[in-house]
Amino acid sequence: MIEVISVPVIATLVYWIINLIKYTTDNNEKVLRFVPLIAAGIGAVVGVLCFLLLPEIYVADNFLVAIIVGGASGLAATGTNQVIKQLSQTKTNDTTKSE
Repeated sequence: MIEVISVPVIATLVYWIINLIKYTTDNNEKVLRFVPLIAAGIGAVVGVLCFLLLPEIYVADNFLVAIIVGGASGLAATGTNQVIKQLSQTKTNDTTKSE
């Protein structure tokens, strides 16, 4: 059961790393274009690190699965970011329509 927690932990970690990258690059359009690719790469690296350092709590059985699970977790962080962004835009649009 504890293995299931590693995927959301990786997604959360990648989410905050991506936000830090966006903040430090001042939302540069060139960097923003590659955010999903960067997130997948960071997730893959974190997945391999978890596989090597914390094998008892990670869902992967080998390096390839560790890379895939980590990359998918990184992409989940990008999707989470988009959901939050879309929900905040909808809320902003609703308040401006009512005025």
